[in-house]
Amino acid sequence: MTLEELEKGKAESLAEIAAAADAAAVERLRVKYVGRNGSIPALIKGMKDVPKEERPAFGKAVQAWRAEVEAALAAKVAAPAAGGSSATLDPTLPGRWFEPGAEHPLSRVIAETARIFGHLGFTVADGPDIETRFNNFTALNTPPHHPSQDRRDTFWLETPEFEGGEGTPEDLLLRTQTSPVQIRTMLQNKPPVRVICPGRTYRRDTTDATHSANFHQIEGLYVDSKPVSLADLKSVLAYFAREMMGDSVTVRFRPHFFPFTEPSVEVDFSCHVCKGKGCAVCKQSGWIEVAGAGMVDPRVFRFVGWNPDEVSGYAFGFGVERIAMIKYGIPDIRWLYENDVRFLEQIA
Repeated sequence: MTLEELEKGKAESLAEIAAAADAAAVERLRVKYVGRNGSIPALIKGMKDVPKEERPAFGKAVQAWRAEVEAALAAKVAAPAAGGSSATLDPTLPGRWFEPGAEHPLSRVIAETARIFGHLGFTVADGPDIETRFNNFTALNTPPHHPSQDRRDTFWLETPEFEGGEGTPEDLLLRTQTSPVQIRTMLQNKPPVRVICPGRTYRRDTTDATHSANFHQIEGLYVDSKPVSLADLKSVLAYFAREMMGDSVTVRFRPHFFPFTEPSVEVDFSCHVCKGKGCAVCKQSGWIEVAGAGMVDPRVFRFVGWNPDEVSGYAFGFGVERIAMIKYGIPDIRWLYENDVRFLEQIA
């Protein structure tokens, strides 16, 4: 093809684009001229057959043609929006209705929890998803032989010195709980401390109706130089239960064990569905296990440099998904992550 033929082809292509009556016609011309198998890319591929002395001028002309065609196509597409030709816009079509979105159940529970504890003077603290062994285990009085530190239970990260080698990385992991935020808060502040710590956590769980490898927790911590008792903890959780689940809900404490609290308790809420009489939600027991809690172990205070003889406090933690499933009657945790519009519309 000679330079004169190139100019003629360019003029014809620009005329066709100018005459395009709708978006479909514009798209056909885009494919015809600048698509992968279009005429202009074909000319570029055939440059090797052009005499060597003519290639510079020929290549410059082809690139100029391509630039003008692309500009004309873009202008044609943007013309209705810019107030130009309305040939591609049918004014008789009905308008599109965009339904308003709704807050996700997990976001709603986190926001509601922050509001409730905010009334009690708690502030929200945050921390990184990637944590150290010290913050996630050691400072929380979790011994090295504890099962939670095993590679089968925790996502350890390969640090540079261990890449391609053998052995267990010594420091970094995806946090298994949001309790490390409590450690960071105590390391950076002096008592009194009153925080809640919402966030994502990660464990090597097999996903099923009630478990997920990636879920959310909210931890709470109150430490003061004034005496703090288990009765204070119970009153705070009772207030939270009533605000979150309704005025008729009560709280029950059962003895338990956690490495970072002593004494430790499991916290149950009376079933808000059957009012404690027994139903499918509470498995006929009248109670629903919700949280773990207790008085902060003195050894935890020592790890962060606080004197356990001068401070006392309590800590608690619960799963956001569990609260959402109980509150909204969701039987399968996987529904919270599948983004099924039918489910989300019902919750909304």
